[in-house]
Amino acid sequence: VRAPACPHTRRMLRDTDPRAAAVYHRLIGAMPPSERLAQAARLSLGVRVLAQAGLRRRHPQAGEEELRWRFVALCYGRELAERAFGPCPGASG
Repeated sequence: VRAPACPHTRRMLRDTDPRAAAVYHRLIGAMPPSERLAQAARLSLGVRVLAQAGLRRRHPQAGEEELRWRFVALCYGRELAERAFGPCPGASG
């Protein structure tokens, strides 16, 4: 079994049976680059949807502009969100 190239993947797979990890890496390795990229894009979109749902749950009274600001702050940090868009709209922080 070839070790994953990414140290984060190694950490993630500690609780995975080595045979299952080998199957996973064989399947990923057999995918054409375009499919791996498409898979990464789908996963990224899924993470974005979950993050936005979490923000809506934590801030149920927030409007779309505030939620957008909070999403940018979540992804890139509060400082960058404030530099790009000013203070968080509709909230004290």
